[in-house]
Amino acid sequence: MISEPLWQFVAVLAIHWLGDFFLQSHWMASNKSTRNDALSGHVAVYTAALFVGTSLIFASRPIVCWLAFVALNGALHFVTDFFTSRWSSSLWKKQRIHDFFVVIGLDQFIHHFTLAATMWWLLVI
Repeated sequence: MISEPLWQFVAVLAIHWLGDFFLQSHWMASNKSTRNDALSGHVAVYTAALFVGTSLIFASRPIVCWLAFVALNGALHFVTDFFTSRWSSSLWKKQRIHDFFVVIGLDQFIHHFTLAATMWWLLVI
């Protein structure tokens, strides 16, 4: 039997994909590496998706726990994307395509790690 926290984490990853990719506009994606307003807009959309999703997934947990999870991951998402979007954009401009995708993969690894660590810390234990 697969445990409830595993299913919850899979749901959080789906919300992450929704907020980080699907709901990100072309303008946000194209400008977040050079404009903090675009990055802030992207993170606001991401955080809103995380808020809605986690309010449903973790409805049985104390509200302060999932609100802290959302706030912390919104902030960590901003910091991560601040650096990785600039790095990957630079690589793309230089046509270093493999290195670009390595950084995109690193960006996603960092996001998934921070989601897992904060979920475990704030919502599972």
